[in-house]
Amino acid sequence: MNGKSFWIVLGAGVAVGAAVALLYAPQSGVVTRKKLRRGIEDAEEYLEDAGDYLKEQADKLSREAQKALKLTRAYADTTVDSAGEFLAGAARTVKHAKSMVS
Repeated sequence: MNGKSFWIVLGAGVAVGAAVALLYAPQSGVVTRKKLRRGIEDAEEYLEDAGDYLKEQADKLSREAQKALKLTRAYADTTVDSAGEFLAGAARTVKHAKSMVS
């Protein structure tokens, strides 16, 4: 589990624990409901921030994967071209050697 995941899980656990504590607290229903509503609003904001962070990370990983794919494709194209040139040269050499033997 990476650091960001740990904090997300910890925050969710704290929010749930706080909600349960508020439900069992010896306060009036109005006060408890206000605290619970405030806690839910804080949790919503936290989850939105976590979602934004995860979206940013997914976008970043996607861009990096696209870069890696382009580099790999360019390397493969260069390698294939070099191999083709080498084989063409080898074929010419064999053809030339064959004509000299004949």
